[in-house]
Amino acid sequence: MSDQADVKSIDTLAFVKAALAAFAHETGQAVGEVELQGQRAVDWITVDRAAHWKAESRKAADLVNKAVKDLEHCRAFKKVGDSQPSCIEEKKALDKAKRRMEFVERKLEAVRRWTPVVQQQFRETCVRLVRFREVIDVDCPRAMAALDRMLKALDAYRQAQSPAGRAAAAAGSGTAAVTRQETDAPPTAPAPVAPPPTGDTA
Repeated sequence: MSDQADVKSIDTLAFVKAALAAFAHETGQAVGEVELQGQRAVDWITVDRAAHWKAESRKAADLVNKAVKDLEHCRAFKKVGDSQPSCIEEKKALDKAKRRMEFVERKLEAVRRWTPVVQQQFRETCVRLVRFREVIDVDCPRAMAALDRMLKALDAYRQAQSPAGRAAAAAGSGTAAVTRQETDAPPTAPAPVAPPPTGDTA
């Protein structure tokens, strides 16, 4: 088995880390915007429209009451002898006021019907976004930290395998070998001493 790593480009990991950081930042902003706009939509239906159509209902009821009184006034005070006045304009105004009242009541009913629906759907959406926020706030930083560790390890490996790194390593190992040789060499025996000359020599 080879004891060398097949590293093609460390810059690719750096690019992935940067892209992951940009994704987490932009996605976090997008999720926040979705939550904000969703809450605004819910409030528009459940608060704004509810208040609007309640006010319109009061106005429509007032118009109906006024149209009824105008019609009764026409019939009472515009009567000539035994002939009944037509009061066409007053009748048209009453019909218009009643149609407006029916329209407003349909709107009020729609608001009452859809209020619990949109509130429930928004709550369920927020629950789903919680898990997505965990990915952004927890999983993405964890992945970025893992990539950072990989980058540091690969950079250290590249430094060790560079020509300068190998030369430094070789020089360090050669010095250590010489040191070990000098330190580990066995002591040499002393040279034999010649005996002193005797008096019998001719």
